[in-house]
Amino acid sequence: MSMDILGFSFNRVGAMLLRHWFLLSGSWVRLIDLVYWPAVQMIMWGFLSRFLAGQTSYIAQAFGLLLAGMILWDSLFRVQLSVAISFLEEMWSRNLGNLFVSPLRPSEFAASLLVMGVTRTLLGMVPVSLMAWWFFDFSIYSMGLALAGFFASLTMFGWAIGLAVSGLVMRQGLGAENIAWAAAFLFLPISAVYYPVSVLPGWLQMVAWCFPPAYVFEGVRALLVDGTFRADLMLGALGLNALYMALGFLAFMALFESARRRGQLLGQGE
Repeated sequence: MSMDILGFSFNRVGAMLLRHWFLLSGSWVRLIDLVYWPAVQMIMWGFLSRFLAGQTSYIAQAFGLLLAGMILWDSLFRVQLSVAISFLEEMWSRNLGNLFVSPLRPSEFAASLLVMGVTRTLLGMVPVSLMAWWFFDFSIYSMGLALAGFFASLTMFGWAIGLAVSGLVMRQGLGAENIAWAAAFLFLPISAVYYPVSVLPGWLQMVAWCFPPAYVFEGVRALLVDGTFRADLMLGALGLNALYMALGFLAFMALFESARRRGQLLGQGE
């Protein structure tokens, strides 16, 4: 039965709603995305609130720690996102097929994504770090040479995530595009950015120590609070990053090969 009022059709609205419902219910990526952001925010702020509730002496030092944590975390996120965006721009312009009928090798394509990832990040984060110095009289460069190690470690982990995400989007298509924007935040609650790993439940602490960011941000905290450079944490982060870089590259190459065999490189687009 038609339901039209002054030319406005509720049937057509219902048809569009049904279309989007089928699109949503048929994609596990889209369904997970609905829960993902609220869950990450709730968990991260919950652990931070629990930590601050019992640490009144920490409040006096919190300003610099939180600002440093924000800048360094955003560096990791920007590296991962910049790698993914550089890749997505080729998909949005339907250029993947053109690239891979040329002599360009997948490993060379991946290398270019990594270089663009860190270039975009530096172009964005260096001015932000100078603004923090100007507006809030806080210089992240006060960490000295240790800052280079922290940034390099976070960059490597961002590269690893960016490569794996790019491969997944290449294999799954643009329906998985949201993963590019959300992947790094999966690690935020266990990265000790704003609170120490010790705040987490025991089983989650073991998970946190499996990933480099926890080592980096515990190292940042030790340097800013105690004035101590923890070489053991830096080496632990770099060792894990070597592993995750290898896994990220292998994932990208395997997913590329799967997409190539299925003929998806020529069919990608907006």
